[in-house]
Amino acid sequence: MQATTLAPRAADMFHQNLEFRAGSALLRFGAARQRTADRISWSGDGAAAWLDDARGHVWSVGEPESAAGLVLRAAHGLPGQVREFTGPRGTDVLTGRHLPVTDAVEWVFRWTLEEPPLQRAEERVTELDESRHEELRAFLHNHSPGHSTGPGSAAVSVWAGIRDADGHLVACGALSSLRDSGAPLMASVATDARLRGQGFGAALTSWLTRYAVRRYGFCTLWQLAENAPAERLYTRLGYRNEDPCVAARIGTR
Repeated sequence: MQATTLAPRAADMFHQNLEFRAGSALLRFGAARQRTADRISWSGDGAAAWLDDARGHVWSVGEPESAAGLVLRAAHGLPGQVREFTGPRGTDVLTGRHLPVTDAVEWVFRWTLEEPPLQRAEERVTELDESRHEELRAFLHNHSPGHSTGPGSAAVSVWAGIRDADGHLVACGALSSLRDSGAPLMASVATDARLRGQGFGAALTSWLTRYAVRRYGFCTLWQLAENAPAERLYTRLGYRNEDPCVAARIGTR
């Protein structure tokens, strides 16, 4: 995994047909084909990578050894610009043999092309417009302070929620989008902490998935690798589990 010359800006990430292999859904859904000529990207034997230059984030898919080689290639070719990366499980360890790697977190990138089975309480889900953003902010602050996306984000196409008999919000969630491609991405699904286990999260996840599949033909989401309840729910709703990933930062020596 020795660094080599930086690849041309118009490198074709798709010429290996990697996007159709198990473990490469990030390439299939996360990289926008129409912007390939405007993106710095790299291709190797059994791997592809591309740069989100605004974040200094390199995304890579394929075999871990080859993917780690592309992360190193990017980091050496763009010194100081590449600050973090996501790749197949094991990329952090392999990259860490050559560069300081910190804050590694294991994720699964999951996706589905099918509408899920109807869930109990799904009929109670309603869309929430801009007039409900303050209510959503307060709810997320109280019940999911680590949420990934907040009201007002330009990436969100719809917010949805469930209310109790008194009209109080008891669950919410959003359909956002992957930064690079605009692909639909489930985000910020949260349930009132006092009411968890009653199926509200499942109902919202199912509703948002159905919304995305009907409009875009698919839906994606990120799942923490060790979140067993989420693993069971997403599997039940038909989300494929073929893309174990790791995200990490590149430190300074």
